[in-house]
Amino acid sequence: MIELQNINKTYQAGPTGVAALCDISLRIEAGEFVAIMGPSGSGKSTLLHVLGFLDRPDSGSYILGGADVTSLTDDELAFLRNRVAGFVFQQFHLLPRLTAVENAELPLIYAVKHAAKHRARERIRDVGLASRATHMPNELSGGEQQRVAIARSLVNEPMIIFADEPTGNLDTKSEEEIMAVLKGLNAQGHTVIMVTHEKEVAEHARRIIRMRDGAIVSDERVGPEPAGSHGRTSPVSVKTLLQESHSAAAAALADHLRQALRAMTSQKLRSLLSMLGILIGVAAVIAMIALGQGAKASMEQRLASLGSNLLMVRPGARQLHGVVLEAGAVTRLSIQDAEALERVPLVRRVSPSVRGRAQIVAGNRNWNTMVEGTGVDYAEMRAAVPTIGRFFSDEEVRTRSKVVLLGATVVRSLFGEANPLGATIRMNRINFVVIGVLPEKGASAWRDQDDVVIVPFTTAMYRLLGKDYVDSLDVEVRDATLMEEAQDAIRGLLMKRHRLGASDSDAFQIRNMAEIQETLT
Repeated sequence: MIELQNINKTYQAGPTGVAALCDISLRIEAGEFVAIMGPSGSGKSTLLHVLGFLDRPDSGSYILGGADVTSLTDDELAFLRNRVAGFVFQQFHLLPRLTAVENAELPLIYAVKHAAKHRARERIRDVGLASRATHMPNELSGGEQQRVAIARSLVNEPMIIFADEPTGNLDTKSEEEIMAVLKGLNAQGHTVIMVTHEKEVAEHARRIIRMRDGAIVSDERVGPEPAGSHGRTSPVSVKTLLQESHSAAAAALADHLRQALRAMTSQKLRSLLSMLGILIGVAAVIAMIALGQGAKASMEQRLASLGSNLLMVRPGARQLHGVVLEAGAVTRLSIQDAEALERVPLVRRVSPSVRGRAQIVAGNRNWNTMVEGTGVDYAEMRAAVPTIGRFFSDEEVRTRSKVVLLGATVVRSLFGEANPLGATIRMNRINFVVIGVLPEKGASAWRDQDDVVIVPFTTAMYRLLGKDYVDSLDVEVRDATLMEEAQDAIRGLLMKRHRLGASDSDAFQIRNMAEIQETLT
């Protein structure tokens, strides 16, 4: 039935290996009762694990029922272990929340034949616990718990029973009861392979194998050979059993669901807390994603105000004799520079920008804010199309009209909830007519983008701020792929217009708004 040929097993313990099994060859016939003895570290438990498909040998072959099972996959070994082997350990391994009969039913979860669950109650009766079938493990004695473990090992009608120190935790009386059960099972035709280090326990077997240092040192038969093969221990067709494994997964689904429901209902508070923890975790993830998406949307909205394909041209901060001067102190941009840049083939349009601060008075309220003088194209280039009213026209730029658009912060400060369109305000003691309200852009890292008013750049220069130059130029390039080429063309034109040499390349700063957007996103 079982044949081992030259089995070796080594465990790694740091840089060196420990030989647990050394060239083991062994044959066990169906219906035998075999005891494997030896001191601690002799390899007896390792041999039992190899025989019971719990471990794989490093070399050698394992023949079961005429079939080589050495090279089976983990799933195939697990299925074969469920159908062929029943295990009894020194520790009972009973689930504390299940009754005796429910513990005995557990192996049926992984079996193909689920309809035979009445076998669990029959096996409980066979081990003499019919009256204790519905008791919990903590209501049973040690011997009774081990008998439940034996019933559990028998519920799938295994060919072989593997017992690893089955009486190690029991008193003398319970030990005799358990050995009587194992001998009775062997008498019924079950093959029993038992590991023990107690001579008195081993003497219950018909054959005693002694091991030391991973090798078999003696193999002694102390009882009669089995009278013949029992139906349960007849040679097994491994291929037939493995064919059954393909349909096991679908058939076991209902049992898995039932066990899950039982686990949830038996510990309601724990299940509730587990589900609550999962819900909190999922909610936290959703909240973090939502915050991230919201922050991204806010950032994209702010970046949209920068415009696309834009270059911002400003005077540079030049050095004279090692001293860094204020930006614009040596070279300044003019309206003529803006007109010249508009003629560059790569440029679509240009908007001059003049900035300063002004005190605004509306009725009995006043506010100090940023004044920005721009061109007509600024509204589309910087996503500043008014939400209420209109932007100023080319004619109003040419005639230096005293018209103004207010940011949302200025509107709230001067007018509250009232409509400011058509109202007259005074900036630096000059009357202006409100013609529009700018879209809200929110606060940036450096300032409130809505705390601003916009007027025609000619009005800002010659009526309001008293400047004869512009602070910067917003240049829109025709195509995003031409940004670097446009930068070079703009720099070259400005240096030529201002009669600057190659050493004065820092006379102008050109910032690529597209690069800033890409960096921030």
